[in-house]
Amino acid sequence: MNDLFGNSKPTPKPAAPGKNPPRQVYTVSQVNTLIKTALENNLPGRLTVTGEISDWKVHSKGHCYFSLKDQGGVLPCVMWASSFAKVKFKPENGLAVFATGYIDVYPPQGKYQFYIERMEPAGVGALQLAFEQMVKRLEAQGLFAEAHKRPLPKFPERIGILTSESGAALQDIIKSIFDRWPCVRLLFYSVPVQGEGAAEKIASAIKDVNRRNDRLKLDVMIVGRGGGSLEDLWAFNEEVLAKAIYDSKIPIISAVGHEVDTTIADLVADARASTPTKAGVVAVPDMRQVLEDLENKKVCLNRNIMLCVQYGGQQLDEVFAELAKEIKELLANKKDKLHHFYEEVVKIEPHRLLGRKTVEINEFRSRFNAAMAVGLNRTGLLITAQENRLAGLNPKAVLRRGYSITTLKQTGAVVKNAADVQIGDDITTELAGENLIESRVIKK
Repeated sequence: MNDLFGNSKPTPKPAAPGKNPPRQVYTVSQVNTLIKTALENNLPGRLTVTGEISDWKVHSKGHCYFSLKDQGGVLPCVMWASSFAKVKFKPENGLAVFATGYIDVYPPQGKYQFYIERMEPAGVGALQLAFEQMVKRLEAQGLFAEAHKRPLPKFPERIGILTSESGAALQDIIKSIFDRWPCVRLLFYSVPVQGEGAAEKIASAIKDVNRRNDRLKLDVMIVGRGGGSLEDLWAFNEEVLAKAIYDSKIPIISAVGHEVDTTIADLVADARASTPTKAGVVAVPDMRQVLEDLENKKVCLNRNIMLCVQYGGQQLDEVFAELAKEIKELLANKKDKLHHFYEEVVKIEPHRLLGRKTVEINEFRSRFNAAMAVGLNRTGLLITAQENRLAGLNPKAVLRRGYSITTLKQTGAVVKNAADVQIGDDITTELAGENLIESRVIKK
């Protein structure tokens, strides 16, 4: 014979005629124990239940109390803090989940509960949901704002690299930087890039570098790792690392995973490299392009100098032409006046006024000659000043004063001090009159 819970028990002996059978009386605790035993004996040790979260509450100690429900019923649930700490996403009312755990009785209240050990969202991966929730939360806090992002230095001198020393990403980053900008100095800070506590250690390293940057003098930092699964890259989706990147006073480039991977670190960082190899392209300029730009600027500068000299010559020609025009007009004007005076003299009796007018004409001629001398003298001074200005624009004018220009024979670079040459270098010294002296450095 079986009891209500399916347990076998001896068949009771029939009661003696005329006597009532003996009555079994149970305490509340015994009933709860019987129910607990029945559940343990008749339910699987582990169940996975799907339902919608309702009445979600988190106790101050981290334990979670809520229910799972569907159209037909409600299941009370408990999730201890140790299990909840492993949940990556944020549970909330109305969210459909898959929960794995066991059913047990809570004797003090005489009710059964579902004790959940693992939980993940239904329809989307737990990590993907956690990533989407994190993006919304941090975006609302302003961590992705473009206005906060710091500009990268155009020509960095010192770059810090935070990654794992055992990963291929480190060598990819170093090679991509030195291929483009070999004059930079790199400083390496080894950090774990995945696993428990990796995000906290990377965040701590960023803070440490910022504290010591008065001595390190880093212009920019690169934080990254190679590709992997979403779980492998999860350290770069943690809030603690996002806030460390946001608070950094040193500009940070995020170089995580492959081109298709996007992490929270990418969104917060001042700049993003789609792969560790691309970090060099983002961090430093291409030396070949810089040298080409400098050569173009040199050509442009030389052209401007030549134009300046040519413009000076043109201005001098214009001054000469203007002076010639003014002198011609002045002479023509004076000639007209003399002719007018002559006609006036003819109208009167010359024999009576000839003597007086002759004196007046001589005086006028003297004043005219004096004025012409002054005008020509001023014009000569102006021409001399223009010649001096033009000579000042000639970069080789100083050679006529006893100076010389020394250049490296191989490159043509001007030697400004002893540090510009090495023992054995061939040099060329240019003197006035385009005279050249070639020599070799034997002592500095």
